[in-house]
Amino acid sequence: MANSSSPQMTSALRASILENPLRTYLLGIIISICGNVVISISLNIQKYAHVRQSQRGSKPYYTSVMWWCGVVLMGVGELGNFAAYGFAPASLIAPLGCVSVIASAVISVIFLKETMRPSDMIGGTLAITGTYLLVTFAPHTFTPITAHLVQYNAFSWHFLLYLFIEVIIFCILLYLYKRKNMKHIVMVMLLVALLASLTVISVKAVSGMITESIKGQLQLIYPIFYVMLVVMIASCAFQIKFLNQAMKMFDATEVVPINFVFFTASAIVAGIVFYQEFEDLALLNIFMFLFGCLLSFLGVFLIARNRPKIKQQDRNFIAMDRIPGRRHTDKVQAEAKTTTYGSLAAKLMCNRAVETDDS
Repeated sequence: MANSSSPQMTSALRASILENPLRTYLLGIIISICGNVVISISLNIQKYAHVRQSQRGSKPYYTSVMWWCGVVLMGVGELGNFAAYGFAPASLIAPLGCVSVIASAVISVIFLKETMRPSDMIGGTLAITGTYLLVTFAPHTFTPITAHLVQYNAFSWHFLLYLFIEVIIFCILLYLYKRKNMKHIVMVMLLVALLASLTVISVKAVSGMITESIKGQLQLIYPIFYVMLVVMIASCAFQIKFLNQAMKMFDATEVVPINFVFFTASAIVAGIVFYQEFEDLALLNIFMFLFGCLLSFLGVFLIARNRPKIKQQDRNFIAMDRIPGRRHTDKVQAEAKTTTYGSLAAKLMCNRAVETDDS
């Protein structure tokens, strides 16, 4: 009798954990934080592998076992971020990306022996304070993401109006970017942010429907699941394209903080418009949540500020102590790749994918 009741008790306990809104909310936060920390570790491992390969010889970085370990860890971290969207509001998971920046700064000091600057400590303190406010004052309600809910929200008038305005703005920016050759960093990052809002909506929809299917309510038989899956893949692909272009035109120290701010803002707006995550939220909670976002933004700017920039020197001038031999040239190229790569720790799934691509 005890043996037969044990599976039932386990199933009931699991159902209780998944159905309790507060436990589900905390589970999403923990998964997201752990995922971002794992991604930070993977970035530093891959950066270390690049540096070690450049010191040992001219072998490609992808022949290093350590580099592949970092890639695997990044996949695990991104999977955790993806799963977190199924348990917590999108307006909370996106700002938690600052955890990756904080962890990367700390790990680089311990693992890569980099210097901890005063601005890093101030920025880390602000980001941690902002994260605490985000977790405390974010919407604590949990609504199961079903195919019917996603389909209903997708055809609601406020989302259709939001989508129409977003498409118009995107077309105008794309016209100015392509035809008028206006390549300001804010313009490129706005293009990425507009795509990111669709990415957040689709990622949460896909993750939420998979979560509900695992809990026993099958959602994968509905066409809206595959529509959202296609939107997720397409928006991620175009984000990667524009982020690659941004990294070629501008320095990572400029791209990272601006992208983090724009991505987080677009994710919050997408969560409000599509999932009504701020519905019935007290005015004080909204104010403190936005204040927490502001502190996180300031923290990321301070951590990314005045990082070593990758700039091309004047070809007509070569310093006497910088005359490159083959070993020095290989090392400079490897450091350029890894600096660009390590600086992109503030992004979500598709944002970090461009880091992998650049490496």
